[in-house]
Amino acid sequence: MRGSDPDASLYWFVRMLDGGVDPRYAARRLVRMASEDIGLADPRALRMALDAAETYERLGSPEGELALAQAVVFLAMAPKSNAVYTAYKAVKSFVAQDGTRAVPLHLRNAPTKLMKDLDYGRDYRYAHDEEGGFAAGERYWPDDIKPPRFYEPVPRGLELRIGERLEELRRLNSEAQTQPAKKTR
Repeated sequence: MRGSDPDASLYWFVRMLDGGVDPRYAARRLVRMASEDIGLADPRALRMALDAAETYERLGSPEGELALAQAVVFLAMAPKSNAVYTAYKAVKSFVAQDGTRAVPLHLRNAPTKLMKDLDYGRDYRYAHDEEGGFAAGERYWPDDIKPPRFYEPVPRGLELRIGERLEELRRLNSEAQTQPAKKTR
């Protein structure tokens, strides 16, 4: 499936079943493939794989195997991206090495008077109240860290548009950082 060959994908799927592999194991691999190898290039892939697994559970063999075969073809033909998988692994590694850092005061929830008095949530910018639903220039990282980049969308499928949107948001952030800060309270 990773190689985008639906015929070969179906062949190996049937060979697995013919060799005695539990179709539930094949379904599990389809779900993993949808997340790891297709990801946001086509988010429908995950739903397709989950639906196929559920259909197999409901119908059993041999009828449910057709739903799995349908997912095999869909996943084989879907645009591929492991950008989220790669970013997730990188963030896990970063957090393991970097340790724990304090949440900035402006991002902390202030449900009590004491927390408000300690400036929790002060100067937080609510994105929905901002133009375009985006608080350009707002910082969501710990104060003492230079924000790294982990997620880099691929130029395929839906991630092509996600990448365009990400570049636009980065541009807006960059422009906002060169302007005086806006206070909302």
